[in-house]
Amino acid sequence: MTSNAGCWRRRLAVLAIAMSWLTGCATVGSDPSKRAVCPPVVEYGREFQARAAEEVALLPPGSAVVHMLSDYVVLRTQASACRIRPTSVLPGRIGGGGT
Repeated sequence: MTSNAGCWRRRLAVLAIAMSWLTGCATVGSDPSKRAVCPPVVEYGREFQARAAEEVALLPPGSAVVHMLSDYVVLRTQASACRIRPTSVLPGRIGGGGT
């Protein structure tokens, strides 16, 4: 008898991915009267930033960590912008002035 374990595992993985996408969509509200929840942005001191820059400089060219840090910069920028802008002008929000 042949095993069909690979078949059901693939279906289970697809189902898990689809459910996580749907769950992510379900957490976004569309009521413009409610304030957007912005994640906190950790502030780092100059000495700590200098130490981090020295450590990043030691990484090899094309390092995956450098790529991940560039993504982190984008997330920090977005979180900071979220805290500055009122909800009514956040892009993609109903009643917002953004595109």
